[in-house]
Amino acid sequence: MNLIYKNEKTLFAILLVISSIIWLAIILGTLGLALVYVFVFFIFYLFAQSAFISYLKGTAVKITPTQFPDLSERVNACAAKLELREVPDAYILNGNGVFNAFATRFLGRNFIVLLSDIVDALEQHPDAINFYIGHEIGHIKRNHIGWSPVLMPASFLPLVGAAYSRACEYTCDRHGLAACVDMGSAQLGLAALAAGAKRWRTMSKTGYAEQSRDTSAFWMSFHEYLSDYPWLTKRMAALKALASGQEATQPSRNPIACFLAIFVPRLGLIGGGAGSLIVVVAIIGILAAVAIPQYQDYVNKAQLMQAVSVGRQATVAVDQYYSQKNAVPENLEQAGFSASTTGTFAQVITVNPDNGIISVALTTPALYAGKQIIFVPNIDANKQIVWQCSAAGIPNKVLPQDCQSN
Repeated sequence: MNLIYKNEKTLFAILLVISSIIWLAIILGTLGLALVYVFVFFIFYLFAQSAFISYLKGTAVKITPTQFPDLSERVNACAAKLELREVPDAYILNGNGVFNAFATRFLGRNFIVLLSDIVDALEQHPDAINFYIGHEIGHIKRNHIGWSPVLMPASFLPLVGAAYSRACEYTCDRHGLAACVDMGSAQLGLAALAAGAKRWRTMSKTGYAEQSRDTSAFWMSFHEYLSDYPWLTKRMAALKALASGQEATQPSRNPIACFLAIFVPRLGLIGGGAGSLIVVVAIIGILAAVAIPQYQDYVNKAQLMQAVSVGRQATVAVDQYYSQKNAVPENLEQAGFSASTTGTFAQVITVNPDNGIISVALTTPALYAGKQIIFVPNIDANKQIVWQCSAAGIPNKVLPQDCQSN
């Protein structure tokens, strides 16, 4: 059995290339100043991580040959079986009802933490505890923790960042499976994680694995695309297949969910699925805030363009009348301009017989109802009429260029 999930190396390479480019651009773009910020960030991280490690050492119980020797033996055996050169420090910590385990690192030293609830729940099936130990050793052996700062810039990218995290989880499940004496014990470990301290004993692992068929639906696909962890039902299905010497054939995901997930950055690092969901709402809100006014401006501009077009038609009629009669018409009808040419917006168009100014009184768009577009005639050097368009109280962004105010 290959202990590395099929997609992990490919996704790692993609993140590494993208992150390297981003890091290089940041360093060159800031003339090296970014390195100072990286150092400052490292100092903050050092203090924060040291606080947790101090809490762990001062609160949790260190697993040693004299303190929980059965667990100490399992940690050593799993490390040897998975060919981990240096056995990590292992602790058991009161889980307060939480079923899990995790690995961490501080100043080059690796730590495994087993939460008490999962250890107690599997007390009668100690081989299943090997699954948790092996899973965390997988994180250490693959150096997922050590690479995370390097890959961070690309880790926030949609789809690929979360996909790499899920691939790492599948890889570590394989390590956990390999650490078990009986491959069926790994399924017991996941069953406890799914059903809790007691009910996992009577839970059908096969029935639970079959629930993975539901994950191809739109919403389940969408939220898995955003998640750092595969659905637990899919992990169970993968373990059952591997225990039988096969690779699991997982249900396909909804393609529309994949498309929408492209627009959601990975926030598993700072809040998981809930954080991503908030970002979805925020993105929709931002798009709406930008798109709705833009669309309204587009509609207003289209309607004003029609009003200006009608006004220009009136100037042509007046221009022709003046060239024939050498006088301004009393009204537009006298110049042969029909009100039926005003289109669907029913603007009131008039001409001032004293100075020839044409006014287009707007009824639409509603935002500018009552305002006017004015066409003022002037005689140029060639004795030709030149019309100057203006529109007081109407912003330039919705007006044709020749009607915009300076």
